Amino acid sequence: MIATLLKWIVPWEFSWVFLAGFLLTCVLYLRGSRRVSVSLSRQLAFWAGMAIIYLSLHTYLDYYAEHEFFMHRLQQLLLHHLAPLLIVTAFPGTALRAGMPLAWRARVLQPLRRSWPWRVVSGALLNPAVATLLFIGFILIWLIPSMQTLAMLDWRIYRFMNWSMLISGFAYWSLVLDHRPHPPGRMTAGLRVLSPAITMTPQILAGAIVTFSKTDLYPIFEICGRAFTFDVLTGQLIGGVIIWVPSALLESIGGLMALRQWLRLSRNGRLPRRPLRRHSTAAAARVNAGHPS
Repeated sequence: MIATLLKWIVPWEFSWVFLAGFLLTCVLYLRGSRRVSVSLSRQLAFWAGMAIIYLSLHTYLDYYAEHEFFMHRLQQLLLHHLAPLLIVTAFPGTALRAGMPLAWRARVLQPLRRSWPWRVVSGALLNPAVATLLFIGFILIWLIPSMQTLAMLDWRIYRFMNWSMLISGFAYWSLVLDHRPHPPGRMTAGLRVLSPAITMTPQILAGAIVTFSKTDLYPIFEICGRAFTFDVLTGQLIGGVIIWVPSALLESIGGLMALRQWLRLSRNGRLPRRPLRRHSTAAAARVNAGHPS
């Protein structure tokens, strides 16, 4: 029992960089959540998302993702949809900043946020059009059989693939689930609700293509050695359904959460109001006639 548990906990490919970044984020959030008020539900969402990231990238699950198509699609679903959705729902920015020592905030965080590389990168990633295109684009790009083959044969491309999915997921969901009005939020409240319906459409189409395919689209998993012994097309069908159904379900949930934020902003009177325009020329003429210059 203990040996089986350790097998799952021990990383398939150990990374000091990932472990250091993961632990630093956890420590900062722990410190910050003690200094500022963070509800239990938000803390649970944050820790669940962080656990999913660790499970997906730094445990034995990564072995199965490299050796079975449907496990790979499950990993991508967790990294691209579920983990960012949970963490963004927790709004962890305030707690993470509060967890930083004052010297870090003054000497590292503030200069970094004022630097031009940070402004350029964040401005591009958090542009609604760019974030939406990257969100759906990375899903489709890594589903191309030749791109999937490259990722499986080169560990550097494989890691770039995983991190591109995670980062694009964070950028997209941070826009859709923004709790602020527009502006300063980058998306209007209505677009936040509509956007998941737009992005899920090509995913549903791609998932259907993979699901109903009668040929092995990803023979690279046969070359790498499959982790399970059942039929190749059965595994591919399961992978297609993962692209199709759970992804659309999570995006529907995200859209409903954005709708709730919209209703909250409207109820609190925080939505921008457009000034009424007067189109009556006659009324304007009467006003001018009554008040000559």
